Amino acid sequence: MPLHEKSTVLDSILDDIYSSKDLFIVMPKYKIPNKEQLAIHAYQVVHDELMLDGNSRQNLATFCQTWVEDEVHKLMDECIDKNMIDKDEYPQTAGIESRCVHMLADLWHAPDADNPMGCSTTGSSEAAMLGGMALKWAWREKMKQQGKPTDKPNLICGPVQVCWHKFARYWDVELREIPMEGDRLIMTPEEVIKRCDENTIGVVPTLGVTFTCQYEPVKAVHKALDRLQQETGLDIPIHVDGASGGFLAPFCDPDLEWDFRLPRVKSINASGHKFGLSPLGVGWVIWRDATVLHKDLIFNVNYLGGNMPTFALNFSRPGGQVVAQYYNFLRLGREGYRKIHQACYNSARYLAKKIDKIGIFKIIYDGYGGIPALSWSLKKDVNPGFNLYDLSDRIRSRGWQIAAYAMPANREDLVIMRILVRHGFSRDLADLLVNDIQHCVDFFEKRPVVNGSNADESSNFNHG
Repeated sequence: MPLHEKSTVLDSILDDIYSSKDLFIVMPKYKIPNKEQLAIHAYQVVHDELMLDGNSRQNLATFCQTWVEDEVHKLMDECIDKNMIDKDEYPQTAGIESRCVHMLADLWHAPDADNPMGCSTTGSSEAAMLGGMALKWAWREKMKQQGKPTDKPNLICGPVQVCWHKFARYWDVELREIPMEGDRLIMTPEEVIKRCDENTIGVVPTLGVTFTCQYEPVKAVHKALDRLQQETGLDIPIHVDGASGGFLAPFCDPDLEWDFRLPRVKSINASGHKFGLSPLGVGWVIWRDATVLHKDLIFNVNYLGGNMPTFALNFSRPGGQVVAQYYNFLRLGREGYRKIHQACYNSARYLAKKIDKIGIFKIIYDGYGGIPALSWSLKKDVNPGFNLYDLSDRIRSRGWQIAAYAMPANREDLVIMRILVRHGFSRDLADLLVNDIQHCVDFFEKRPVVNGSNADESSNFNHG
């Protein structure tokens, strides 16, 4: 080869990422490497490894949004360097957060929506904990004024997501969780009243229970607490965990009374990154008014350029998700949210009918009376050659991620599968999913699981 051509060949080799010496060796995974790498090479290593993650669009186990418009990607890029806590340096981002709080206070019928009390958070779990803290502080202040002890607070809820267990443990509150009994899989007014006493800081109905996706009866619980106060004098407030339903009911079931239209509802939390349709990392908490948020919970800081009040568990956090939430409010409006969510409900109900027709499944939730989702168990006395854990594992071969899990206390015998239908899940995808489930059922009929998970369970084919 002529000498003048060798440099050209060398350049062409170096132009190819995978022929570079950086990627010819294994990069350290648990120690920071001694030498720096080219940016494109480091990117390619990380990018390639992430290919092994599941496809988020096929993750039907998550409540969180997995599809966003291109404009949201642009806004996230433009806000990557903006810190929500630096309200003096980024006043417009702070103003956008304030507008979102106003919009949510109006959406949830706060009595003084022109002067709302609320804030963004990193997700609904943080928002829930802030709501719980406000309940505890208000209860403690009331007990002190009555000269009563404040060492045994309790909180009443139905079958809840783990964030409320965390709240109870971290803030030393007894969690009186209503267990499932028979066919009752959510809280009822009667079960709530059984657990109330003067140490109850509040009741937390969930608008979209994690396990079954049903709405708990907020208004019925409210009426029961009214009767309890008339009979005993106990005045117990409500915090609504609207992680999912807070962005669904106002658009698709506007006549449902669950929010600040009910006087006992003192606060509401919701996930912007679930049915609020924003990218991961944003939640919201709104209080009825300023009187229900104790002043000791608000901190004022002045070392960021101005004297700013703050009430949050986190401090520095990105501003892009809040900006994206505001974009969604402007872009979609009530009409757009209703259209998107109604399409999800229609797909969930369509899926429920199709899966029911397979014949071996018992539909537990069909997309009515809760969030856009469905859940099912195996029918009693059915021997299909597999259990739902096997089906969950098998369906992954087609990329679908569908949760299979046992119910909580008192119904651990009931194993179910659950699908969340979110924005971006089309009717064509629904048909493909049903076909894949049927193929799995046919596979197990020909090749029943005899040495796998079924052999390890005493109730192999009886989960419901």
